[in-house]
Amino acid sequence: MRFGVIRFPGSCDEVDAVLACERVPNASAQLLWHGDADLHGVDAIVVPGGFSYGDYLRAGAIARFSPVMESVIAFANAGGLVLGICNGFQVLCEAGLLPGALLPNLERRFICRQVSLEVCTATMPFTADCAPGELLSIPVKHTTGRYYAPPGDLEVMDAHGQIVLKYASGHNPNGSVFDIAGVMSRGGNVMGLMPHPEHAVDALSGSADGLKLFASMAQAPVAAHA
Repeated sequence: MRFGVIRFPGSCDEVDAVLACERVPNASAQLLWHGDADLHGVDAIVVPGGFSYGDYLRAGAIARFSPVMESVIAFANAGGLVLGICNGFQVLCEAGLLPGALLPNLERRFICRQVSLEVCTATMPFTADCAPGELLSIPVKHTTGRYYAPPGDLEVMDAHGQIVLKYASGHNPNGSVFDIAGVMSRGGNVMGLMPHPEHAVDALSGSADGLKLFASMAQAPVAAHA
């Protein structure tokens, strides 16, 4: 599996995302520049955390129109695997690849803490290494991370298994509706989450639970276009 990790102006977690991908056996990773529409034949894409384009206008709104994102949209629509982390989740929602939106935290301030996540959907391609109901310890750090989708959309998402991760009881840091921490596209090949799995890949740093997401992606069949 060859991962491509996008670097935008303002990204700050792309290097950790590359290192996380490279911890997966038989996987490699390379950085993709936001201004280059060529995805260089990667098998999966990670849109990392940070503050793309300084979060001007609205978090993720400008990055969505970068040249690389037009290729990411085409890649995803053709079945390619795409994972968006924190700001990357915001970008994917802005691009229409994921349902819903990320709103300012209820506390109206930046939060940074370790949280417990419950695995709601344990399946390929993002959570195959997890068990249903398993708790993962992964950190969050964001100002605009409160997930929202209209009630009707949430019902459809729940029925189709698109709600992948929830904050465990008492661990919702931002007021996300239904404690949602991560969601998946209807096609199942695009996922976004606010917590940072790339910061939880080594037990020495407190948790290696985040590595399960990258390892799950590496087990998935590579789309024919890649």
